[in-house]
Amino acid sequence: MKVLEGPVLGVETSCDETGLAICTTDGRLLAHAVHSQIDVHALYGGVVPEIASRDHVLRLVPLVRKVLAQADLSVDQLAGVAYTAGPGLAGALLTGAAFARSYALGLGKPAVEVHHMEGHLLSPLLEPDVPQFPFVCLLVSGGHTQLVAVRGLGEYEVLGSSLDDAAGEAFDKTAKMLGLPYPGGAALSALAEQGDASVIDLPRPLLDRAGLDFSFSGLKTAAITRYKSLGDGCRADLAASFEAAVIDVLVARSLRALRECGLQRLVVAGGVSANRRLRDRLERETAAVDARVWYPRLEFCTDNGAMIALAGALRLAGGERTTMAIRARPRWPLTELSSPGPG
Repeated sequence: MKVLEGPVLGVETSCDETGLAICTTDGRLLAHAVHSQIDVHALYGGVVPEIASRDHVLRLVPLVRKVLAQADLSVDQLAGVAYTAGPGLAGALLTGAAFARSYALGLGKPAVEVHHMEGHLLSPLLEPDVPQFPFVCLLVSGGHTQLVAVRGLGEYEVLGSSLDDAAGEAFDKTAKMLGLPYPGGAALSALAEQGDASVIDLPRPLLDRAGLDFSFSGLKTAAITRYKSLGDGCRADLAASFEAAVIDVLVARSLRALRECGLQRLVVAGGVSANRRLRDRLERETAAVDARVWYPRLEFCTDNGAMIALAGALRLAGGERTTMAIRARPRWPLTELSSPGPG
């Protein structure tokens, strides 16, 4: 098979952001654009899947034109198309997959499915200072909290996962119960700036147990129980204590994963990786054990097309191609991925 080279269009529609980007097969980001639906879904206190899907339909064509103009490319200069096939909301995924696969077919160019979490995992490779394989990755977002040993593209071993709520999900649910505006995680972190974490004691689930799994549902329940007993006057202190508990668990588990894998490189990606206190703690504590941590830039912590364009470009360059089938995989274990090859 002829080696694919050139710019690849990436399409991300797994939830409520429509992300488009163009990345070359040698990893250079040429353009990216994101449309967020936060204002729309804020009216409902959370993402409404049907609304998300319909909004993607409206945004895809204008955003393709936008990134092509940014990159100063014509449509026929694209070498291929990559799109998020899962995990995510079924309707939103189908919208992006149908558009991207049809777009590639119309251009006569190859297409490839991308795993949303692989996109996050590889997103620090978009930065000037690139982490080298192998490394441990902490994937921490609204839908996932996982520790993954990364040996190379498609070579992933899941070391630990959340047994219930993901960290970002626990942030959002706790914020909602505290009466904070949507999106809750960011609002809770902002409120925590005004509080004292030492005032209210909350548990650190599973921290005293072996293994690398996570559990945040009990912590969320403990925080809400304390709020009901203490009232609105405790909100800032409770937010600070909740955030500190989550960070303690994430940092301790990440350091344990590095020790158990015998590695000194840690990548942190996903929406929660934008948390400033988490970054500060990991910077200090990895340095203390002669390790180092990498993150994507803040705009690439949340869902975006750039990470999908990069992951897809690497897979297309490695010879992987998707069939004509248009698939959405709302549940797609990361462990089902393999190194790229002809499909």
